[in-house]
Amino acid sequence: MVRYIYTSFLMFLCQGLLSTLYAQEKRYSPEIESKIKAVENNLGLPIRIEGDPDHTLMERMNFHKVKGVSIAIIKDYKIEWVKAYGWADSAEQKRATTTTLFQAGSVSKSLNGVGVLKLVQDKKLDIYADVNDHLTTWKIPYDSLAKSKKVTLANLLSHTAGLGVHGFPGYERGDTIPTLIQILNGERPANTAAVRAVFEPGLKGQYSGGGTMISQIAVQDITKKPYDAFMWHSVLKPMGMKNSFYTQPAPKSKQKLLASGYYADGKEVKGKYHIYPEQAAAGLWTNPTDLAHYIIETQLALVGKSKVLSKDMTRLRLTPYIDKSAALGVFIYKRGENTYFEHSGSDEGFVSEYYGSMEGGNGVVVMANTDNGAILNEIINNVATVYEWKGFYNPLKRPKIIIVPQNILETYAGEYKRKVDDKFYIKISIVNGKIIYLEPDWDGFELFAGAENEFFSRENPVGITFKKDEAGKIIELEYHRDSKNEKFIKVK
Repeated sequence: MVRYIYTSFLMFLCQGLLSTLYAQEKRYSPEIESKIKAVENNLGLPIRIEGDPDHTLMERMNFHKVKGVSIAIIKDYKIEWVKAYGWADSAEQKRATTTTLFQAGSVSKSLNGVGVLKLVQDKKLDIYADVNDHLTTWKIPYDSLAKSKKVTLANLLSHTAGLGVHGFPGYERGDTIPTLIQILNGERPANTAAVRAVFEPGLKGQYSGGGTMISQIAVQDITKKPYDAFMWHSVLKPMGMKNSFYTQPAPKSKQKLLASGYYADGKEVKGKYHIYPEQAAAGLWTNPTDLAHYIIETQLALVGKSKVLSKDMTRLRLTPYIDKSAALGVFIYKRGENTYFEHSGSDEGFVSEYYGSMEGGNGVVVMANTDNGAILNEIINNVATVYEWKGFYNPLKRPKIIIVPQNILETYAGEYKRKVDDKFYIKISIVNGKIIYLEPDWDGFELFAGAENEFFSRENPVGITFKKDEAGKIIELEYHRDSKNEKFIKVK
């Protein structure tokens, strides 16, 4: 009896801890609270298996080793609810709240686009002129690869400038931080290559955080102000993003609000987070509430109710330029019945993503202090389901999992390539009776059988079909990912 009471007391304490950890600072109406619970209790995995139970947010956070998550929902041009879960810093037992700040990664580029176009709107920049016309402290060193074509701000914001340097790893706290010009020239202590042409501008899209950095130096050269100061006074503050900033390192006044970053295995980033002098490309600290204000401001501007950019300038910002989806600091996607402006971000130990509808004033922002972005898609997919965003979430549906005999599984093990001399490979291993998929730069994951020769991942939109020759020997596999289908020859 005593043992039963003691066990019950422990369970009560654990439940109390969890309810405190996932408690909400603000209570909403019963209708909204029911939607919150619906979002929390059936996450939208990329694959739905017949008979599978619902997957809760807490379960998926534990599965992905995610410490903290923060969510904001927009409906009818208003923030409907905001909620935070887990830890901002688990070692310090600092709970994530709706005011906790996360590093936004490349979502920084969206607000940078607003800032650049504000200067265009004020006739201080020409978006279609040679950007060198606006630069005084540094110039693009055009070479033969540019083929005498000039780079414009429109090219830089839409990733069509033909420039290299995809992204930035940031710098550990305590490292020597390079200047903006050292970053652009790839000079020490910069830890990335020089931002230079890889093909002629205006030819096609190729993502370039390096190109975004040139827009940052253009803002500074034209305004004669530090980038973070200009962005605060001209963009963040007018939009109501009162807790957000581009200042690097973060000011002491904001330290208590900062989340710590964690890797996909749950280990903390050394020094808790990295410093990003590449402010326009990756330096924004913010939270879902503030990003929701940005989304709403964009949506209101589309109907002529703007505080920062006019309706015409906002439409320009949201119009793809050369590339079919890349607009000026945002990506434009048709998902089901609606069109959305979107951007995702990733800094060391942080991920984020937002969607804002071009019609109706709806949207979602999710931020987390993890390197594993899978949790974002699962949350966003379920938000789309709960809020009836028709056609947004279309999971692959699979039958029940079957058990394939071990002797058959072992015939699938080996290495597969598109061509014999191809460097890219898919490796299939059998480990403790499980079939494991592996490819370069991707951690291995388990596959499950829908049929004796057909396998799929529960976590990733990947499918594999094994093919035999007339003698029954496995000779190839067909790789399925989204609408992509490729054949790989068994080479080992």
